[in-house]
Amino acid sequence: MKSHSSLGKVYLVGAGPGAADLITVRGAKLLETADIVFHDALVEPEMLDLCPQAIKVAVGKRCGKLSSAQHFINKRLVDAAQQYKTIVRLKGGDPMLFGRADEELNALNTAGIAVEVVPGITAALAGAASLGQSLTLRGISRSVAFVTLAQATDNLSDSANQGIAPIINPSADTLVYYMGRKDAAKIAQQLIKQHHPHQASIPVHILEAVSTKLERHWTSTLGALALGAADHWFDPQSPALIMIGAALAQHSLTQNIEVPALQVNARH
Repeated sequence: MKSHSSLGKVYLVGAGPGAADLITVRGAKLLETADIVFHDALVEPEMLDLCPQAIKVAVGKRCGKLSSAQHFINKRLVDAAQQYKTIVRLKGGDPMLFGRADEELNALNTAGIAVEVVPGITAALAGAASLGQSLTLRGISRSVAFVTLAQATDNLSDSANQGIAPIINPSADTLVYYMGRKDAAKIAQQLIKQHHPHQASIPVHILEAVSTKLERHWTSTLGALALGAADHWFDPQSPALIMIGAALAQHSLTQNIEVPALQVNARH
């Protein structure tokens, strides 16, 4: 292995929620100077246009799709640092939220490779901007939880997988579920069963491909979601956010805000 001084540096860069122009200035500058970019599957092609000089390697994971195991991604980052000066690991949203950045950081630190994290806008915040509604609201919502039911198991044995307990839904006023498409009805049923503050009449907004030209909205209530009203609406090819909370009822007061989306209301 090369000496530490001759190794390259790895940057874990947040690509943001989707739109190429929502990456940070620092992130864009790093893409412009990168020798090689390892990017998630959900990164938009327009984002990769920012680094025409770089070698581009798709390593991201998508539910139900053939994808790279995390330990293999870690090894490729370590190997790249021995060949290139500037290595970018481009991760959707923010690297430190549901992105398994800790595993990549640990692998790089163990190998003695310099690494830096560049934050990005997470999809929940882009979703709030698209709705024109804050996730918090004075007197109604003082807490927000970002949740995923997705469970990475590529580093666990089969026996360990069987012992994983279900994740309990948090009690925050506003909830944002990432990667919750296949569990949407179940999430709603569990929240209603837990009673206050998430009753059947609580507003629900589902946003797909937020901030991109393919963005779509589904708007209804927790009760309708629990009955499976959104099950056939989802596009299995698009990332989806499920946003739940009384604060989101205010969205009806901000309909004049323009968003590039198809608004679908599940109530008939």
